Amino acid sequence: MIKFGPSGADTRFYELGNKATLEMPKYLVDMNLDCFEYSFGRGVNMQSETALLIAEAFKETGIEISVHAPYYINFANPDLDKIHATYNYLLSSLSALKDLGGRRCVVHPGSPLKEERSMAAALMLDNVRSLVPILHENGYADMLICIETMGKINQMGTLSEIIDICNIDKMFIPCVDFGHINARGQGILKGKDDYKRIIDTMLNSLDEWKVKNMHVHFSKIEYGKSGELRHLTFDDIIYGPSFEPLAEVIIDYNLTPYIICESAGTQSLDALDMKNIFSKMLNI
Repeated sequence: MIKFGPSGADTRFYELGNKATLEMPKYLVDMNLDCFEYSFGRGVNMQSETALLIAEAFKETGIEISVHAPYYINFANPDLDKIHATYNYLLSSLSALKDLGGRRCVVHPGSPLKEERSMAAALMLDNVRSLVPILHENGYADMLICIETMGKINQMGTLSEIIDICNIDKMFIPCVDFGHINARGQGILKGKDDYKRIIDTMLNSLDEWKVKNMHVHFSKIEYGKSGELRHLTFDDIIYGPSFEPLAEVIIDYNLTPYIICESAGTQSLDALDMKNIFSKMLNI
């Protein structure tokens, strides 16, 4: 089933008197949402005991939980020590995810640093290939590692680069951040055909299951000449992208993605807006 939910706690969550992630499942049930993404963006610092308590709360409500691995993961780093550190950041994220009772872990592919881009892309793929047996040995072969498209032009993470990583092993699936793609492309997502091109590109290059069940990040994002600048809310009428044409494509292609809203402070409300748009289209 398609799922909608927020990334992190939004302003409304706290305005209603909530303070802790343990309270998030009930909050989402009351809003008629389906999933939640917990961010370890600045590091994995959750105790196992806490994660297990959170897992029980999510299990009781049927809300699915995913995590976002630290933002500073970089598979394109040429420094071997830093690559080993990147592997450990991901392993720590997956350990916490397992305690939380989830299966999906979103990961940034990294940055080319001072390397020429094609060299950085080749190094990135080599480092991910070396990671695969480590993941299997540590018991994470059943996890879904969602490789994210990125919004800044100088970052790794074009759609093509994400597809290349996702073809390495069955555990890698795309995390298509449509706001990032729009920002990186200077506003290229204007209508249904633009979204179809993205889906068709993936269907022509990846296992159908990976596309059908892809992870999605969606928000409107302000951009400049270098790409992404900042996340906005759905009230924005300048930058986009719009969700409605994507919803049409999801229905046309019979996709069942896990859709996480990353709006700035209104992510649960905007996630609900997306769910309502989608439900209305299904009823037409």
